[in-house]
Amino acid sequence: MTIEDIDKAHVFHPFTDLRQHEISGPLTMVSGSGSTIRDTQGREYLDAMAGLWCVNIGYGNAEIGETLRDAAARLGFYHSFASMGNEPIARLAQKIIELAPAGMSKVFFGNSGSDANDTNVKLVWYYNNVLGRPQKKKIIARSRGYHGTSPVSASLCGLPGMHAGFDLPLPFVSHVRAPYSLWEREPGQTDAELVASLAENLEQHILAEGPETVAAFIAEPIQAAGGVIVPPPGYFEAIQPVLRRYDVLLIADEVVTGFGRTGVTFASPALGIQPDLMTLAKGITSAYVPLSASVVSGPVWDVIVSGGEKLGLFSHGFTYSAHPLAAAAALTNLEIIERDGLMAQAGQRATVLHERLRAEFEGHRLVAETRGYGLTGAVEFVASREPLTRFEPVGSFSGAVVRRARELGVITRALPAADTISFSPPFVVTEDEIARMAAVARQALDDVARDRGL
Repeated sequence: MTIEDIDKAHVFHPFTDLRQHEISGPLTMVSGSGSTIRDTQGREYLDAMAGLWCVNIGYGNAEIGETLRDAAARLGFYHSFASMGNEPIARLAQKIIELAPAGMSKVFFGNSGSDANDTNVKLVWYYNNVLGRPQKKKIIARSRGYHGTSPVSASLCGLPGMHAGFDLPLPFVSHVRAPYSLWEREPGQTDAELVASLAENLEQHILAEGPETVAAFIAEPIQAAGGVIVPPPGYFEAIQPVLRRYDVLLIADEVVTGFGRTGVTFASPALGIQPDLMTLAKGITSAYVPLSASVVSGPVWDVIVSGGEKLGLFSHGFTYSAHPLAAAAALTNLEIIERDGLMAQAGQRATVLHERLRAEFEGHRLVAETRGYGLTGAVEFVASREPLTRFEPVGSFSGAVVRRARELGVITRALPAADTISFSPPFVVTEDEIARMAAVARQALDDVARDRGL
């Protein structure tokens, strides 16, 4: 029995066509180095997605392995309940606050971006309960946002596929328009006019829900899984006064953008975001070990810590909160990024990535646009550019392009609720590897278009 047979018999895969998987089985990876991964047949693939936007320092880093071995031998686990601590987690929290935007104060550790967003929602609720505002509990998110897969975090997502079949979204969550210029911009509308309309949409939504009931607004600086959607200039500067006007907290979900993917540590300051809470994961360990963090600002912390007088023990957390192995891996990961100049390299490679995507795709009759920010890019396909027309069913074309690219040795990803493919390679990617990723994706586009007579 092959490992693929064992997998088909026993493994329940996420985000998978389950019936098809029972027929075809998995593509099983066994090793990796840099931007390259290898399957059980010895075939190599360039990973243009760094796994799921996360293997920032690249595959096969021996230093992380050594760190985990040494940390496991020293203290494989101890919990953080009831004021118990460990040295790696204290040092990591200190490091995160040093790197975080001004005004952030404390770090709560979890295991994934999903649970970190759950934590942030619970913190928002707790905050308002302490302040004596039991009705102020609603969360506003954005269309096309992605925030996780738990019942709460999936509700925050603005992607229909995250809700279908799961009785979601939960009733305290609602959504406003995304800053998706390609489809949200009215004919002749300028960036400033689009931004003003999005801010007005948010304000009217808050008023319709009732400002006394709206607690927080959650947003990714760049909407990653939703399409690599980059907001127009001035977007966050326009919406934050609206939030402050109605005393609505801002949660910045930097799960993808955090720890260097945009060429700086966090995207929030670069885009004018002043968060009350932040959600971190993925790049904190380059995904070598599961770890997430909820970061709270000083004013939010002051309210939360005062809650003990009214509510008693702060009763939230996970068995693996503040896990010493994950913290040790994170510290080594951040040291590697700093020591090897990988953040600056990500910024330099970002320039190459966007140049190559434009060179390969701009002007193609089936390409609406290329876009991106930092070392993250996307190409959106359309059935027609004049007039702008989506493929039907949505996602059918991009899925075929991704499958063909994989046959040609490059792994990219088809994003949901659109015909968009994405690029988010490791920071260690070379310029030649970027060129090959873009060229293979273009060949895949042309092959699919030819096969479909387009």
